[in-house]
Amino acid sequence: MPPMKLELRGITKRFGSLVANRDVNLTIEPGEIHCLLGENGAGKSTLMNVLFGMVSMNEGEILVNDERVVIKDPKDAVANGIGMVHQHFMLVPVFTVAENVVLGAEPVRPWPFLDRIGAAREIREVSRRYGLDVDPDAVVENLPIGMQQRVEILKALDRDVEVLILDEPTAVLTPQEAEALFGIMRSLTAQGKSIVFITHKLKEVLAIADRITVMRLGEVVATTTPAETTESALAALMVGRSVNLVVDKAPARPRDVVLAVDDVYVEDDRGLTSVRGLSLSVHAGEILAIAGVQGNGQTELVEALTGLRSVASGSISIRGRNVANRSVRSVLHAGVGHIPEDRQRNGLVLTMSIDDNLVLDLQHDPRFSRFGMRNLKAIHENGARRLEEFDIRAANSAVLVSTLSGGNQQKVVVARELSRDLHLLICSQPTRGLDVGSIEYVHREIVRNRDAGVAVLVISSELDEVTALADRIAVMFGGRLMGIVPPSTSRDQLGLMMAGSDHELVAAGAAP
Repeated sequence: MPPMKLELRGITKRFGSLVANRDVNLTIEPGEIHCLLGENGAGKSTLMNVLFGMVSMNEGEILVNDERVVIKDPKDAVANGIGMVHQHFMLVPVFTVAENVVLGAEPVRPWPFLDRIGAAREIREVSRRYGLDVDPDAVVENLPIGMQQRVEILKALDRDVEVLILDEPTAVLTPQEAEALFGIMRSLTAQGKSIVFITHKLKEVLAIADRITVMRLGEVVATTTPAETTESALAALMVGRSVNLVVDKAPARPRDVVLAVDDVYVEDDRGLTSVRGLSLSVHAGEILAIAGVQGNGQTELVEALTGLRSVASGSISIRGRNVANRSVRSVLHAGVGHIPEDRQRNGLVLTMSIDDNLVLDLQHDPRFSRFGMRNLKAIHENGARRLEEFDIRAANSAVLVSTLSGGNQQKVVVARELSRDLHLLICSQPTRGLDVGSIEYVHREIVRNRDAGVAVLVISSELDEVTALADRIAVMFGGRLMGIVPPSTSRDQLGLMMAGSDHELVAAGAAP
């Protein structure tokens, strides 16, 4: 298939009364990397799902080389040279690379037997042609995340697509894996392929894009190039106001140890050890950030710290009191605030109001409940006060939390957790899925608590966030602590540690 020009004209998509895309025009030129930027809910993913045939548009048209095409499903999209790699990979873990790539279009010889040798030979050829360097006989579950992503790209290229949509492709990659991906992207565009790159990481946009389209509230607000813009300008376009992209914080003034984790082992839901002999401490008045690619034991560690998961062995002490295997209520009463990584699943009850969500862990507080009777007036007054104090954008505090944007839902969680007397604040992926304006707000609240003498533990897969917030950085890989280093440590070194390379501890980072 020759290089192709792709156009979206007047695309409008409605979900009931909600207009997700409004009269969107977008042109993808042959051989370019076109970055699509926008805050959460701006309409980027909906637009790409329209293009890939996963949702139908209400108005508009799609043109390939100036010819109108009809795309009703992903099969139509692939037939018209359009492929998509989703943020969450769609691979069968127990299949080989070759079996995953040809799934749905299996070569058979003689019928009905799968031609495994022919499939592997075909994958080697496509892999070599595009510089992907993937072993077709490898089992997918044994591959690192970065290599699994290459398999997803191979699936699209094996079907001769000319336009490849990458949805948040670096979200689960180390810095080295992200750089390798950028090299692959440049190689593909050099051969005439076009790439639509959806991301929220402004540094990546400026580093890799040929052109940038910014969306806000379902509409295109600007199309520009890296040479014509800056991080601050892009952030302002996304949010509609100026945004401070730098975490403004004074040097830490650490005091006594608040959290002490000693030789802790934790098992996951399958009974496998996910945290292996981990030890660390967090002091009052400091931020210790744990860096690492998602899936290296961070989730299980946080659940153990907050009473949500049992500890197989080891101790967890808060201000000298062992809370390992204690109830969630005991941990909360020890002065712990918890911002969970999945706000909708673990942080909120979506069918309840903002008022009720703000007192979920305060049902026994005499201010809000006495003798089993809820004080509805006090609960509503508390909600109205937090609404203003934490800048939660809602008509009033009685509305269902499910009606709020992702950023405002996160503000409800933050408001609840920070409205109590805290000694320790645990923030897991605190800005996941948030726009730059909401990120600015959450970062400011985290630093404010540190400065007030709270010990803060941040767990994040975003390296920029880790280096911006941390007073010390602990790196996890395979459930183990690879080292504790200062935030001045280079991204390359952090990336190597995140990938499991041995690292001699930096003395300056070993203790505050």
